Amino acid sequence: MPTINDIAALVGVSKSTVSKAMNNADDISGSLRRKIIETAVEIGYEKKRIRKDVSKRLCILIENMDHEDPSGFGHDLVIGFQQMAVLAGWTVEVVVISPKEQAQISYDTFMLGERYEGAFILGLSLSDPWMQDLKTARTPAVLYDNHIQENPLVAYVGVNSDEGLYKAVSYLKGLGHTHIGYVGSGMGSQISLERYHAYIRAMEMHGLDVDMGSVSTEGYRPDLLHRGATAVVCQHDQLADEVMGHCKRAGYKIPEDISIIGFDDAAFSAHTTPPLTTIRQDRNALGRCGYYALSSLLDQTFISSLLLRAELIERGSVGRAKRI
Repeated sequence: MPTINDIAALVGVSKSTVSKAMNNADDISGSLRRKIIETAVEIGYEKKRIRKDVSKRLCILIENMDHEDPSGFGHDLVIGFQQMAVLAGWTVEVVVISPKEQAQISYDTFMLGERYEGAFILGLSLSDPWMQDLKTARTPAVLYDNHIQENPLVAYVGVNSDEGLYKAVSYLKGLGHTHIGYVGSGMGSQISLERYHAYIRAMEMHGLDVDMGSVSTEGYRPDLLHRGATAVVCQHDQLADEVMGHCKRAGYKIPEDISIIGFDDAAFSAHTTPPLTTIRQDRNALGRCGYYALSSLLDQTFISSLLLRAELIERGSVGRAKRI
């Protein structure tokens, strides 16, 4: 196992200088500290060798997700994680990280430099620099709605998309809908890919044909309404709300002319007109699962995926299929 002496030799400084850099001492320049941290990461130095007298530290890394407003999607994820971690004696810090910042410093270098032992990561897209770093990262991480297959130190938590889409299609079919469309919001995230393929599998499992003219993975298209679909499943609630607006402006009544289902059960979903039928994600429970998975990784129990059961929430945006 690499030691502080190894780092000191490679950088050409004393052991005490390395120790000061690891503990963020004021008399070490930023450039030297970064060089020491990067060297430590490169040779596989273990963070457990950093000072034992500081509190145990975890972080929640967030990109492009509202977590401060109680109605924001990330708020309950953060709260659920913190509730579990603080009870277990951890200090948890929330850090907003941009793609630009990710490009300037590697994930392991950042984590070692800040003395975090693990991270719960929310909101990263497939193109973000740290998604590549995480394939070989040595610092445990749990991703919400993203999956890194290659690294046993990275786990995935979320809601079972296959189960959610199966329930949505089953519910619609039970109400007489056989021409069911789908609207996604791009293919730049793991969850967007998962939900699209889950929709295809759910249609096949229910013996229903997929009309690709009634499917869009890049948001709403006006021609979707002219293909004869009587129902549309949307990748997430915000998109479902947008689709409802487009349908109303085009003269369609909801749910008399077309039924719409979302996914997430966001805070606003019960207050749309009509209220949105959706697949619920218990975000507080997902945050708690994020801590459970990270704690397991830190204890050398290599969890791959932890998926919550999907729950269908029936509201007013779905009705029986219109007879033709």
